[in-house]
Amino acid sequence: MIKKISKDRSRCLSCGHELKWCDLIPVVSWVAGLGRCRYCKAFIGWTEILLELVMAGLFVASVAFWPGSLTDIWQVALLVLWLASLVLLAILFVYDLRWLLLPDVINIPFIILGAIFAGIKVCLAGDFSKSLMTLFGSIAILSGIYMVLYLFSKYRYGEDKTWIGFGDVKLGLGLGLFLGNWLLAFAALFIANLIGTLLVLPSMMRGKLQATSRICFGPLLIVGFLLAWFFSRQILEWGFLIV
Repeated sequence: MIKKISKDRSRCLSCGHELKWCDLIPVVSWVAGLGRCRYCKAFIGWTEILLELVMAGLFVASVAFWPGSLTDIWQVALLVLWLASLVLLAILFVYDLRWLLLPDVINIPFIILGAIFAGIKVCLAGDFSKSLMTLFGSIAILSGIYMVLYLFSKYRYGEDKTWIGFGDVKLGLGLGLFLGNWLLAFAALFIANLIGTLLVLPSMMRGKLQATSRICFGPLLIVGFLLAWFFSRQILEWGFLIV
């Protein structure tokens, strides 16, 4: 599966036909083909078009509401890193949702982008030590907690029956690097787990899910992360009032 991501060309999941550039234009290709593969006529699905529309919205919102001045070269660099990370997050979202997998070939570049992003933010911050400490707190919350859950479930149930995969731990590391603030990280984790509980609890009550059932935490983390990011000002204001 990883080999296909890193080396193979994009293909139709139904017929396996290699897709050309004109088949991969966001929104346009889906609409032009009425949501069907140009070669086998199989229905592509709504996930692709919805994701492309959401991505367009996220790109516009990111540029429109960017907190820094885009006349500053460093702020432009941060924005470029952020937009690139959104593309990787979209791939991880769909991949985990469909195959319960967060491949390293996408996860690792996301972590690298996060490290560069965090490094620039810390260097630009007025209080270097404080920024570094809150960055470590962000990483500890979004990656450390999932690491504990992963190790505990691995020890208790075995490698094949862990509650979450190690890919979630690595994803949490990248998300923590981008947020860079423990309050935002806590908010992202809280939102992700709240949504997860609301989605999973009915199935558990009906006996369809067990304690060892695998759940795609990646999409939940990503949704929580994006909400924490775009509402960071409000979250920080509320957080400081509570603290």
